[in-house]
Amino acid sequence: MKKNKLVAPVVKWVGGKRQLLETFMDLIPKKFSSYCEPFLGGGALLFELQPKKAYVNDINADLILVYKVIRDDVEKLISELANFKNDAEIFYSVRDWDRDKEKYNSLSDVQRAARIIYLNKTCYNGLYRVNNAGEFNSPFGSYRNPNIINAPVLLAVSKYFNSAQIQLTSCDYAEVLAEIPKNTFVYLDPPYDPISTTSNFTGYSKGGFNRDEQIRLKECCDFLTANKIKFMLSNSKTDFILDLYSAYNINTVQAKRAINSIGSGRGNVEEIVVRNYG
Repeated sequence: MKKNKLVAPVVKWVGGKRQLLETFMDLIPKKFSSYCEPFLGGGALLFELQPKKAYVNDINADLILVYKVIRDDVEKLISELANFKNDAEIFYSVRDWDRDKEKYNSLSDVQRAARIIYLNKTCYNGLYRVNNAGEFNSPFGSYRNPNIINAPVLLAVSKYFNSAQIQLTSCDYAEVLAEIPKNTFVYLDPPYDPISTTSNFTGYSKGGFNRDEQIRLKECCDFLTANKIKFMLSNSKTDFILDLYSAYNINTVQAKRAINSIGSGRGNVEEIVVRNYG
């Protein structure tokens, strides 16, 4: 299947990998029958590879809903997005929709998906963040002219989803990894182990991702290795992660970090790429 250059991320997501795609392409296996990404986020690598068969998942159900609506009702989604304006008062009104559970539950899937895209495009730093109640709580971004309706990209992604075999789920990553077939290439991009107390960000879903979760994920990687399934994993270059994956191949890459509560903590940072193949 010929790749479409318009197929690209439709939302900005914490830890997005667009900047590292060129580096990743040199590390990815040359041949595989299907692709799996259990921590999808913005999906930069999925959209770069555009595999014919893929198992993609994210614990954030609202995000997966966005992708399902793009697949099934993209024209209605584009029309719905036209109702939103880049205005602080409107932003906070729309942001608060999920505070009224009865009202929020009455929204259509298209309305919910449009809300998520609108908030993502207009909130501060494109930072999708929820509180412990699962309510969106990022502030207004005050951008001059955000691209709320990127119709060419939405249409291209919809066409890709409908021309390939893409399984979209929102569940625990271990459930996905337990079911994938042989000759699947797995890319894992979990919430990172924090390199400092100010860089810890796991607010994209309720519950967070602590070091016990990092250890559980590593055990899943061991399971994949035992079943001869190739994986590549991204994480921060901390002593904990380096020790955890010491038995695997590790490459250091340079990435730009844009989210930190302290401005001086933003900029270039070293990350690692872990693989169970050469």
